[in-house]
Amino acid sequence: MWRFFLLVVVMLSAWANAVQAADCPVLLQGELQKLRSQERIDLCAEFAGKPLLVVNTASFCGFTPQFKGLEALYQRYKDQGLQVLGVPSDDFRQEADSSEETAKVCYVNYGVTFPMSETQHVTGSEAVPLFKELAKQSQAPRWNFSKYVVDAQGNVVASFPSSIAPDDPALLTAVKQAIASQRQ
Repeated sequence: MWRFFLLVVVMLSAWANAVQAADCPVLLQGELQKLRSQERIDLCAEFAGKPLLVVNTASFCGFTPQFKGLEALYQRYKDQGLQVLGVPSDDFRQEADSSEETAKVCYVNYGVTFPMSETQHVTGSEAVPLFKELAKQSQAPRWNFSKYVVDAQGNVVASFPSSIAPDDPALLTAVKQAIASQRQ
């Protein structure tokens, strides 16, 4: 009898996981290791149903000062639901050699409070699933600090190159569009 019960529990668990995966946009299916932490960022649990700005970052890039603008953008719109996710990458050879140094640049030098992951691949065949899907929906990052605005349904609303600052009117328009998607 208990084998039957165990079988039912296993089947219900598998069904629940399948339902959860079906409710989660492809873009958000997966996890990333949180920067300088044992915790993992469950992308679906953290960001599903919310507007999101994803940025591939690097500690020693000419665009690194954009962290200040990204944090200001996050502070300005977080109460309206906007989430920001920073994903350090060494794909363009400008990331620190250690997560300690990356964390210092983000958290100490620029006061970042939004989630940051450990260093990940964001281009090519080694790109993490998040960035493979971002590339599929728009384009792969061509440099550090490429920005992807994602609506509450997990669709890329717009993508912007490194040269577009976090306070650029076009980026702000896309962010507002993504925020409005929560009400649809």
